[in-house]
Amino acid sequence: MISINKPQTDENEVQAVLDVMRSGPLTNALGMGPKVLEFEKTFAAFAGAKYAVAVNTGTAALHSAVMAMGVKRDDEVILPSFTFVATAEAVVLSGGRPVFVDIDPKTYNLSPKAVEKAITKKTKAILPVDLYGFSADMKSLREIANKHNLGLVEDAAQAHGTTYAGKPAGSFADAACWSLYASKNMTTGEGGVITTNNAKIDETLRMIRTHGEKTKYTSEMLGNNYRMLELQAAIGNVQMTKLPSFIAKRRRNAEQLTKMLQENTQLTLPYETPDCQHSWYLYTARLINSTQTQRNKLLDNLKAKNIGAEAYYINPVNTMPFYQNNYQTQTLPETEKAAKQVFSLPIHPGVTEDEIKFIGKTTLELL
Repeated sequence: MISINKPQTDENEVQAVLDVMRSGPLTNALGMGPKVLEFEKTFAAFAGAKYAVAVNTGTAALHSAVMAMGVKRDDEVILPSFTFVATAEAVVLSGGRPVFVDIDPKTYNLSPKAVEKAITKKTKAILPVDLYGFSADMKSLREIANKHNLGLVEDAAQAHGTTYAGKPAGSFADAACWSLYASKNMTTGEGGVITTNNAKIDETLRMIRTHGEKTKYTSEMLGNNYRMLELQAAIGNVQMTKLPSFIAKRRRNAEQLTKMLQENTQLTLPYETPDCQHSWYLYTARLINSTQTQRNKLLDNLKAKNIGAEAYYINPVNTMPFYQNNYQTQTLPETEKAAKQVFSLPIHPGVTEDEIKFIGKTTLELL
């Protein structure tokens, strides 16, 4: 089976972990061990940010950033429903209320027009997602946030290598949250990081990460135990040296696949523009005018050919039982339509050129 995503590691990551196991420390009470500090410095440079705060999961990154925006009980945060549930969890864990709005059908990302219509006196922040690795319309969202004095947190979990307006993902947000989960463009096994250019937000995030402390046993605010282990950071430091080649290989595979699939009129393919470059975390196509049953049949047939195609976010967050029972939402027609029609094909760095040709040829034959 050609998997949809696969961690790209070798003996360098193994040796990095062994070095920490033999020499220590394994962790640091304030989350600032030498490997973590090294990783934060390198990741901040990669993201074009002044500061990077490493944490133990991408969900921890999102929760910390939403807290740092000052979201409290019953504050509203506007976000898409077409995303992984962690985006909404971060709002609820902070005491806020998620307000789900519809997406742009071309990008699958938060619609600025829908955001503008959803703002109320209770709105505290906007939380767009760079879905599949393609940036949300951050300039428009930045303008809306400034106009209404709102926080802007970017869920860049899938955006390692994404650029928008010539800058890395996250550049237009108050804080950007990145996942380092095993399937992502780079990994620390589990892990996350928040980037920001705001010194006050950086200071707040570092306290949230470690029980609200600046110094041990002196909590100044409500915090959590979101520290990144030195073991995780050791893996991350090796992965950072490989990340540019990972992104280049994903782009190569995506371009080759597009050349093959663009001849078929049943598909809408992912794309880039001069102002918005993809990270190619997922190569997500759309089966035009299809039903969910037709899309699912195509997936089953691809898997029968040993191609690990997947459909992501088939259940938008607002339709999941917990959120449906606790948070009212408007109808989201573009979200519901996309959830029934999109599917993703493998293009990760481990996929060979011959495998890409096989994926393209097989998909065309099945269509």
